[in-house]
Amino acid sequence: MGASPPHAPRGGVTLSLCFLITLLEGFDIQAIGVAAPRLIPALGLSPGQAGVVFGAGMAGLVCGALGGGWMADRMGRKPLLMIAVGVFGLFTLATVVAGGPLSLGLYRFLAGVGLGAAMPTLVAVALEIAPPDRRTRTTTLMFSGMPAGGALAALFAASFLDRFGWQSIFVAGGVLPLLLLPVMALLMPDSRAAAAAGGAARPGAVQALFGHGRLLVTVLAWFTFGLTLLVLYLLLNWLPSLVAAKGLGGVGGARAAFAFNVGSVVGCWVIGVLVDRLGPRLPIIAAYPALGLSLFGLAGADSLLPVLVLAGLAGFFLLGAQYSLYGVIPLYYPAPARGLATGASIAVGRVGSIGGPLVAGHLLGQGWGPAGVAMSMVPVVLSAGVAVAVMTIRGRHAGD
Repeated sequence: MGASPPHAPRGGVTLSLCFLITLLEGFDIQAIGVAAPRLIPALGLSPGQAGVVFGAGMAGLVCGALGGGWMADRMGRKPLLMIAVGVFGLFTLATVVAGGPLSLGLYRFLAGVGLGAAMPTLVAVALEIAPPDRRTRTTTLMFSGMPAGGALAALFAASFLDRFGWQSIFVAGGVLPLLLLPVMALLMPDSRAAAAAGGAARPGAVQALFGHGRLLVTVLAWFTFGLTLLVLYLLLNWLPSLVAAKGLGGVGGARAAFAFNVGSVVGCWVIGVLVDRLGPRLPIIAAYPALGLSLFGLAGADSLLPVLVLAGLAGFFLLGAQYSLYGVIPLYYPAPARGLATGASIAVGRVGSIGGPLVAGHLLGQGWGPAGVAMSMVPVVLSAGVAVAVMTIRGRHAGD
């Protein structure tokens, strides 16, 4: 049971390459946010136009996750992953020549399509290369590259944007994925699992997602992903501003964001290992009330050290649970439909990610303040925790 599956040669090399892909994805997703203070005035964007541009990237992620999940079940993982990496690298680089809101929105949408298509494909690769008793930790280790990439984007912005301009972060975020493509072509083995599955009877999308008693699991998975990503993207977009509004300044806000990303990486590793050893119920269910307590504490904290500790704990539990679910949810579905199921969950979750920043902006506009915004997320987190509890208790693995 501890040996690698026969269809996953060079699993360590594949895992390393996939980690680099998620790191570059995290860098790209964070790049638009850290570049925005310089990019928006440089292109003369109104607040409404900037909002549309940011939304275009999220819309691309939704479309890419749905399409990529469907294609991941029908073609080799390697060619699809290379196409996805090439698309998000090319259109991230194209952001440099954007002349206004229309071209910028188009490039961000297409980059988002590539980013979204890669995510369910990466989950499928993790399930193929990992021994059955290490599936969750393999998935979380792979996806821990995303918060690491987000932290690198923040460090890049602090070090280079003043010197080289807002374009520099998109040059780095576009060129590096393109440089990774020949390495993938040479070192990443072709997936045989997709080809093997191609000979099996494939259920239709509706039957795969909702048939054979999977209706409850699918609905709960979508509900959980939507609420979890609503909280995640609220924190990614607003945590520095909320901390600064506590009187801790912009430097305090940046340190809180960095602590959140570092805590996220550690949480991915720790909770992933616990899920493999104990099963998904206890570690993932416990993560949500722990996250709620972290947000409750963050709402009341008014000095830097408690804020940093609580921001790190929020990242630990939030991303640890989220990325562990990437490794758990596909196992509730038959192998030929796992890419579709993962892509659909990610796509629905991305709808929640669009809502997070909007909710925070609305609450701040109503005078809630940073503490009120953080407190408002506690019932959202607890609702997601109830859904996870029911899903993991009632759901049954479909087998391989």
